[in-house]
Amino acid sequence: MKIDQDLCVHCQTCVPYCPVGAIGVEDGVRIDQEFCVECGACLKAGVCPTDALFQPELEWPRVLRSQFSDPLVSHPSTGIKGRGTAEIKTNDVTGRILRGEVGFAIEVGRPGISASFADVEKVAVALAGKVEFEPHNPVSALLDMKTGRFKSPEVRIERVLSAIIECKTTEEEGLEILRILQKVSREIDTVFSLGVVSRCIGGKIPFKALMEAAGYSPLINGKLNLGLGRPLA
Repeated sequence: MKIDQDLCVHCQTCVPYCPVGAIGVEDGVRIDQEFCVECGACLKAGVCPTDALFQPELEWPRVLRSQFSDPLVSHPSTGIKGRGTAEIKTNDVTGRILRGEVGFAIEVGRPGISASFADVEKVAVALAGKVEFEPHNPVSALLDMKTGRFKSPEVRIERVLSAIIECKTTEEEGLEILRILQKVSREIDTVFSLGVVSRCIGGKIPFKALMEAAGYSPLINGKLNLGLGRPLA
């Protein structure tokens, strides 16, 4: 996003609409291009009295900022709006998480803070070789899934509101993945949130018990699949 300085009257009305604080008022009203995540929130707010805000055409790799940050943009790798897959927290249709498996949805960054793809790569590298990355996830489409590194190194310099890594492993290996994630979360320069996807067996969640025995305190505040989809798993 940019500001036409010939039209801008420096009213600063747009400033509070930036979710990452990229609009500054030093030496006029300007957008810090390094921190702008191309979410379009300032433009969509429609508050500029002179229409000075405008969206230039985005080229690779900067276009990734819009694809991951603008909730109204369908991601080209999934065809849906948002940063994850349609079944990121459920198991209704594809039967993604089988019996004896556990899934992880790892969100790096959040609106208000944002994240660099360099930090996303740190998490992916830490997991590579130990999990199965979800192939239809937008982040996975950018990765060499054997190493966890981006296939195009220039991706690392881009910033987004957040990016979600989806993966799975066996319940036996799940606690080790939690330990890896706990360690790498201290090495990245943004917030970090984790969703654990586990099957219910006989009204109980076996992996939840394993987590609690290992000293974790999982919160059951996500989505509950009642098994009304196709019984693929």
